[in-house]
Amino acid sequence: MEGMAKWIALIGLVLVINTVNAQEQLPEVQVIEPYIEMRTGPAIGYPIFYVAEKGEWISILKRRTSWFKVRTQKDKEGWVSVDELKLTVNSAGEPVEIEDGSFSSYQQRDFELGASGGSFEGVPSLSVYGAWVVTENIAAEVSYSQALGDFSENRFGIISVTHTTFPEWRLSPYFRLGLGQIKTTPRANLVQSGEETRTNDLMVGGIGLRYYLARNFVVKFEYQNLLALTERDENEELEEWKLGFAIFF
Repeated sequence: MEGMAKWIALIGLVLVINTVNAQEQLPEVQVIEPYIEMRTGPAIGYPIFYVAEKGEWISILKRRTSWFKVRTQKDKEGWVSVDELKLTVNSAGEPVEIEDGSFSSYQQRDFELGASGGSFEGVPSLSVYGAWVVTENIAAEVSYSQALGDFSENRFGIISVTHTTFPEWRLSPYFRLGLGQIKTTPRANLVQSGEETRTNDLMVGGIGLRYYLARNFVVKFEYQNLLALTERDENEELEEWKLGFAIFF
């Protein structure tokens, strides 16, 4: 338990440090037309709730496809379209340049959902996961996996923190630290021989590559090393390789 507490402390420290480092100055633009309209959500169907007038400065918070979330000097937060944002200038008085929105949306995503298949200790495995993207570098992730072998069935859940090293690259490595639990159930022939179901805590480390494919799709390849904390004299070291896809929003 002492070793697990150290891992929890390490994960928390990584999350706090990167969240603090992410508090950068937000880009600001100034309205140069009579006004721009702010909506409650990133689509034309959301109602207009505020109008930023000429000369007012607004901070750009994030982007979602062709919509930008902004904050005014009066702390009003809402969404403006890319066409509305073109009616502004930067601090140098130059028109705002709008880059391709697809990859920018990927960099500023909030959540991910994905699935993958691979090999866990030499047997086929399937995994699903959900992630909350805290900063461009850091995400908190929950995953569930199942591996069916000839002798046993393994089910394990993991809570982890991932660090994407170069979020500005379409192809970037990432690292994982996490904790979890694995349940190993013997197949019928082993149950008859007296083998029992066992549950063990896990300590997890991993490394992978993620590639932004197009639109809202990401491809991921990952290797995980899992340490099962058993009641025997030695803990059990496990390995998993997997390849999968994810969507973000």
